[in-house]
Amino acid sequence: MSVGLLAIVDDVLSAALKASAKTAGVVIDDAAVTPQYVQGLTPARELPVVGRIALGSLFNKFIIIIPLALLLSAFAPWVLPWLLLIGGTYLCFEGAEKVTEWFGHHHATGDEPSADERKLVFGAIRTDLILSTEIMLIALASLDPDLGTWLTLGALIVIGLGMTALVYGAVALLVKVDDIGLQMMKHPVRRTRRSGARIVLAMPTVFRVISIVGTVAMLWVGGHLVIANLAETFWHGPYDLLHVVEHGVEAAGPVVTWIVDTAISAVFGLLLGLVVVAIALGVGRLRSRSTERSRSTQGSHTAH
Repeated sequence: MSVGLLAIVDDVLSAALKASAKTAGVVIDDAAVTPQYVQGLTPARELPVVGRIALGSLFNKFIIIIPLALLLSAFAPWVLPWLLLIGGTYLCFEGAEKVTEWFGHHHATGDEPSADERKLVFGAIRTDLILSTEIMLIALASLDPDLGTWLTLGALIVIGLGMTALVYGAVALLVKVDDIGLQMMKHPVRRTRRSGARIVLAMPTVFRVISIVGTVAMLWVGGHLVIANLAETFWHGPYDLLHVVEHGVEAAGPVVTWIVDTAISAVFGLLLGLVVVAIALGVGRLRSRSTERSRSTQGSHTAH
């Protein structure tokens, strides 16, 4: 390999590592959100479903997000905040929908497991599209603009591959921990068997915690996206209020400031999401009534 090519590879990797550090928070959110999509599946279907979601994530990044982000940043940078605003609102909606399900309101049911799995994978890839968009846009904004188009593209490709491997590798390991525990329970050493039993017993609680963390992460990321990009588009009110609160608690240290910022973003995301859920339910009921009326009308015409 020539010295010039080695230098280019080094520049790409260095830029990718620096930009990746700023996406760490969203990557953690992505890893927390994803495992809830494989809950309820049979053990044999867990890894195939994670693999399908990972392939969908790669498609999102390399076929949709990176080309679109580069084109828009070059020719229409004003569009990017609007896209993030829409994506953030969707995350708020999905997070709020899960919160309402905790209180017994179920939004959708399925009859066929295969159809459920297809919907599950599609929903996970759709959510990944939003989180991956934020990851890649943060990475793009963190790269040196003097890198040039090709080095920027190379850095984004490295970031996309690395983040996908990190997130879905961790998810695949997590969802198979219970199987590891079952194998440990068959070990001839008594201590190992006990450890395996503890792992198996703990996994339902672990997944419940992950589900809660993933929902909060969606509300936090979605709320933060909406607040930040409202300020970039047409309304500074929520962002200015958040800035005032942050300034008021910054004397308590960066950890407290981050917690307050996260809590406000999550609450904002929940409130916005509940509004969207209410609108979606209202539209759904109107459609149901319209469908019932059309059926009754058709039935009366048929009777005559």
